[in-house]
Amino acid sequence: MAFIDYYQILGISKTAADKDIKNAYRKLARKYHPDLNPNDAEANKKFQQLNEANEVLSDPEKRKKYDKYGENWQHGEEYEKYAQQQQQSRPQGNYSSGQGGNFEGFGSEDFSDFFQSMFGQGGGGSARGRQAKYRGQDYNAELRLSLKESAETHKQTLTVNGKNIRITIPAGVENGQTIKIASHGGPGVNGGPAGDLYITFVVTDDPRFKRNGSDLYATVKLDLYTAMLGGEVTVDTLTSKVKIKVKPETQNGTKVKLKGKGLPVYKKDEQFGDLYITYDVQIPMNLTEKEKKLFEELAGDRKSER
Repeated sequence: MAFIDYYQILGISKTAADKDIKNAYRKLARKYHPDLNPNDAEANKKFQQLNEANEVLSDPEKRKKYDKYGENWQHGEEYEKYAQQQQQSRPQGNYSSGQGGNFEGFGSEDFSDFFQSMFGQGGGGSARGRQAKYRGQDYNAELRLSLKESAETHKQTLTVNGKNIRITIPAGVENGQTIKIASHGGPGVNGGPAGDLYITFVVTDDPRFKRNGSDLYATVKLDLYTAMLGGEVTVDTLTSKVKIKVKPETQNGTKVKLKGKGLPVYKKDEQFGDLYITYDVQIPMNLTEKEKKLFEELAGDRKSER
């Protein structure tokens, strides 16, 4: 994989804070997401580079190595260890490290042998020439779901590093939850195992419901007459509509629970959260003269009873 400047890809400085990295990635990932650019090869390539840059810079340890070793960040520590071994065998040699992996005191044969042992490059048949295997890079990606989509087990196809990956999304995933798809990250070095793919779910807000774990909360408007006399009201659940009975003299702010009408519990078959309804009693407006008189009579009757 060709070296790319991760800071440049995200459009941030090398002193950027963690939140700046996160914000830059989310903004650009939305812009270049394959779903919004289905036939744009350049946008797809850019999206892959964004994932790679975010995967490294959002991890403090990986970012530290990248800042120190540059394009050799994945194997910089092995490189430095080898350099130290060579320095010990050559007391007169000098050694230093810096951005991009700048090492002094290496002969051309040593340098070649090191990269042959690390990456399988170059010729020679020395013991150091044996090819070391290294695990591939992990990838990170975001997947946006509506609240309703998060309530259903379903399949989606993602494009990661030019490959289409079909995954099953379990019902009940939460906003910010991350799952691992093993061996779908970057390829290994010299036949080493592939890295993993980490998918973070972004569950968008629903205007009708608030979520707390597997429970849902909603506010339902209730007319004054039904609140006073009782009756029925039709309310939305996430997937349908249901009728519920309203008790006479229901007060504003009264809460009722609809058992099992919330979200599925993640990876627990046939278990569901609840839906909590809060009544918002509506005071009638633009009363007719007849209605005003009726309310006045009621008010008079209530006063006379006291």
